[in-house]
Amino acid sequence: MGKTVAVILGGGRGERLRPLTSARSKPAVPIAGMFRLVDIPISNCLNSNIYDIHVLTQYQSASLNRHISQTYRFDNFRPGQVQVLAAEQLDAASGWYQGTADAVRKQLKRLDANDDDDVLVLSGDQMYMMDIADFVAHHRQTDADVTIAATRCRRDEARRFGIMRVSADTLITQFAEKPQDDETLDAFVVPDPDGDRTHLASMGIYLFKAKVLAALLNDDQRDDFGKHILPRALDTHRMM
Repeated sequence: MGKTVAVILGGGRGERLRPLTSARSKPAVPIAGMFRLVDIPISNCLNSNIYDIHVLTQYQSASLNRHISQTYRFDNFRPGQVQVLAAEQLDAASGWYQGTADAVRKQLKRLDANDDDDVLVLSGDQMYMMDIADFVAHHRQTDADVTIAATRCRRDEARRFGIMRVSADTLITQFAEKPQDDETLDAFVVPDPDGDRTHLASMGIYLFKAKVLAALLNDDQRDDFGKHILPRALDTHRMM
């Protein structure tokens, strides 16, 4: 059984949080005094014994890069790394990240993930508490190629997310990215006995077998996980 390598996406312009994001990316926005939004996914990883962490940065990244370099330092008793992987100019192609999948594709070789490893893809600007160890355990117990973390949402919120239908054993049977038409929304209703949270929304938290991730990103050169990679993978891989 291999290790889990975490990739945290450093975020884009964050227009809705201006002026907080006028001079920094969303993951670098301060919270609770000395902390930044990016500390949440990093903390979730560290508390789940995931110590191989890479933060992919691009837009307004100076503040974020400085915070990470000054905050996360491991010693001989706790080997690990929280490494910044900045977008860079390459000979073969432009180094700017064009989307979530493109960002991971451009840095895939830097992750040093073996075929028996898993690659965890997280957003750097979400607020949540999650035991990622349970998430990884479920991924491995079900022999999933891809596992997506999900949460319930209301119908009026579902248009903003990737939504899915699952079987009784959590196998994903249908996936739609930000559907706008009522017919699709109706088809994805999952009854909620406790209220009106009738749709199952992707949290943008993905776990891939490393060799599956490499194959998916190589076979499909498009830019986004939710729009492009995951809908296509549903036809060819086991997604939980």
